[in-house]
Amino acid sequence: MGKKLIIVESPAKAKTIQKYLGKDFIVKASMGHVIDLPEKEFGVDIEKGFKPKYTTIKGKEKVLKEIKEAAKKSDEVYLATDPDREGEAISWHIANALKRVKKDNIYRIRFHEITKRAIQEAVKNPDTIDEKKVNAQQARRILDRIVGYTISPLLSRRFKRALSAGRVQSVALRLICDREEEIRKFVPKEYWTVEAKFAKGSEELPAKLWKVDGKRLEKFDIPNEKAAKELVERAKGAAFSVAKVERKERRRKPPAPFITSTLQQEASRRFGFPAKVTMQIAQELYEGIDLGSERVGLITYMRTDSTRVSDEAVKEVREFIKEHFGQNYLPKTKRSYETKKPKSAQDAHEAIRPTSVFRTPESVKPYLTPEQFKLYDLIWRRFVASQMKDAVFNTVSVDVEGGGLTFRSTGSTLKEEGFLKVYPVEVEEKLLPELNKGEALELKEVKGVQHFTEPPPRYTEGTLVKALEEEGVGRPSTYATIISNIIQRGYVAKEKQKLKPTELGEFINSLLKKLFPKIVDVKFTANVEEELDKIEEGQKEWKELLKEFYFGEFKELLDRAEKELKQIKGEEIGRECPRCGAPLVKIHGRYGAFIACSAYPECTYKESIKEEPQKLDRKCPECGGELVIKNGKFGRFIACSNYPECKHTEPLTFGKCPKCGEGEVVERRSKKGKRFYGCSRYPDCDFVSSKPPKGGES
Repeated sequence: MGKKLIIVESPAKAKTIQKYLGKDFIVKASMGHVIDLPEKEFGVDIEKGFKPKYTTIKGKEKVLKEIKEAAKKSDEVYLATDPDREGEAISWHIANALKRVKKDNIYRIRFHEITKRAIQEAVKNPDTIDEKKVNAQQARRILDRIVGYTISPLLSRRFKRALSAGRVQSVALRLICDREEEIRKFVPKEYWTVEAKFAKGSEELPAKLWKVDGKRLEKFDIPNEKAAKELVERAKGAAFSVAKVERKERRRKPPAPFITSTLQQEASRRFGFPAKVTMQIAQELYEGIDLGSERVGLITYMRTDSTRVSDEAVKEVREFIKEHFGQNYLPKTKRSYETKKPKSAQDAHEAIRPTSVFRTPESVKPYLTPEQFKLYDLIWRRFVASQMKDAVFNTVSVDVEGGGLTFRSTGSTLKEEGFLKVYPVEVEEKLLPELNKGEALELKEVKGVQHFTEPPPRYTEGTLVKALEEEGVGRPSTYATIISNIIQRGYVAKEKQKLKPTELGEFINSLLKKLFPKIVDVKFTANVEEELDKIEEGQKEWKELLKEFYFGEFKELLDRAEKELKQIKGEEIGRECPRCGAPLVKIHGRYGAFIACSAYPECTYKESIKEEPQKLDRKCPECGGELVIKNGKFGRFIACSNYPECKHTEPLTFGKCPKCGEGEVVERRSKKGKRFYGCSRYPDCDFVSSKPPKGGES
């Protein structure tokens, strides 16, 4: 029996799978994409029906050569890249590259968890490459290349600075800028409430004014202190009694198991994890962890928009609940969850869940980093809770009336904890005194309380992911990259976990809104996602979408923008040039922003601007000071804000090196001041790129 070759994306995944399949199999890692559009040229022939030009990625020649040599020596080749569009495209590129050395016995296998059973089952049931998925990914890639390779250089040439205008990241930037504009324009509005304390013997009943003369109060019905005082005086002169006591049972259903977006939101809310960090940790848990006696993937595939769970997994978790918590925590029938947005959800994979619920967080804790444990514990608890009984609360509502005023007090106590046993959430219990209709109550205290409306909050990474998902922008695999890109490019800064647009970000957003309104239009971008789904479902040709996009309006906008950009000299700042009197403008140049005369080149006056460094949500490991991003001779880097007292620095990283998989991709500058990206292990690894790897143009 000859050897069989399995090709996966990462060395960690290869290591796990090799242990399951034994000596008859060779497992090789492609280290992500090996073939793509060329780095230094457009690579799309629009005149020939958007024909792409694919080349081997620089630095991946050796990887591809090793795969070809292993394929020559193997009887069968199994392409086992991730089970999504991008994974399908990677398999398709590798299959095409192998056709010269191996014309048959090339198969596609897919699995949604890295366990021995799942891998062996996949090998027994090989499939073919899904061309429709590949075409959807090709359309996305070419669409992003058209936008990134036309708009970005246009802006960069005009402002002599490396500016980027990716198709999806521009929409995310717009959401953040629009929210900032809402906050700036917000005018607080005053309103008041009237609050009282009633007494029954030694027991107190706090309550809020709910109705006046039988009419329910709306938020702004008590607009000022005068109106509040009138009601307070009216209450002081009234006799009060219990008008109504209502007792009910309220049930709270458990949340659905995680999908990509909800996992990112909850990890952001609970642990402050950026979306990128959440996905990196989830990837590690998926690809395999050494547990001493075995190496196993602890969770299912983490890029999914479906809450569906296999019957086998439901059966296992129901057995676990019965065994560990008892029958009282188990509903009579299994729970099913509907995906909230069926239009955009592809339902290609299961929800994110543990590969075995019997592998409890505590049992694997010794083998995990603190961050891995936090995320695995969260995923495990959410999944177990999703198949448990409702939490049940006893609720009481009491209405107290007097002088035409009705005050209401509500309370609740937990009757049955249900799913809260494993997935605790904040629950405020409030026990009210035992009261009966008609009982007289003493008014102990009454007062008016002033309030003001508040502006909408800035987005966190979690709430931005939620907004993108609700708007139908992007897909599970893209959220983390979108947010990471706009932060790394300096368009958005994080302040106490909140996302705030930088001056440069607002400038880019205003330019794009003016010159390319469709690119930053949320509905248009969401519609493109739906069209890509249609391609995957076989309902649309991929080249048809590209024609509609490019020739529909984009080319016309591009031509017009080139002319209009020549007229834009910068942002007027409301001051005159001290030399010639012409308006001064702010210019976003190659090395940052500066102020110059709008009459340039006739007048060459300019002045520098001291820019505040961008703060990070991390503390200096040496002194505990704030870490900031600074601009240096060789590019941007991370440094301690307490310099020169503390000289701690570290490189600004852009994820794992796609070539060696060990080093981090860091930003550098050439002797001529040109920005590029390279591996931190240089000279041991010579990876270089003009863009950050993986999603630099999205």
